[in-house]
Amino acid sequence: SLMVDVTGQTRKEKVILPSYLQGKKPNTIPNKKVEDPASGKVSISSLATRQDLTGFHLIPPRVTFGVLKEGCTYATTVIMKNVGVNFSRFRVKQPPPHTGLRVMYTPGPVAAGLQAELEIEIFAMLIGGKDTGGLEEVSHDIEILTETETLLLPVKANILC
Repeated sequence: SLMVDVTGQTRKEKVILPSYLQGKKPNTIPNKKVEDPASGKVSISSLATRQDLTGFHLIPPRVTFGVLKEGCTYATTVIMKNVGVNFSRFRVKQPPPHTGLRVMYTPGPVAAGLQAELEIEIFAMLIGGKDTGGLEEVSHDIEILTETETLLLPVKANILC
């Protein structure tokens, strides 16, 4: 029960459920595309009542690099897990070069329940010529286009001058 903790005592504060358990998907934009009848959709009665039969979850849902040294390259991995019941395809819209970000991945379909890895690479460089007190913040939303929606992966970093 959500009313008691592991020791059996009543909770003092409310339990905050993760967004994937609440049925909400943060940072997504639904596509207006009409479904393709040849895309391999499953239509059995036990699944007909569920609304969200396709989609990806990003693990972690956002990337924070922290403080980076100017002139160095840093990388991290984000997992895209297919939580739908069908295979799905995706592609990544590469960020503009002035952000220093690059996304490396293997294109192709991802089967239901499996995952794909995205390697997010950042080259720490300063964009503005003004004095920012030693730190400059880089923030960009990477667009991941899937068959049903556009996922936004926020990436943040602070570059040390």
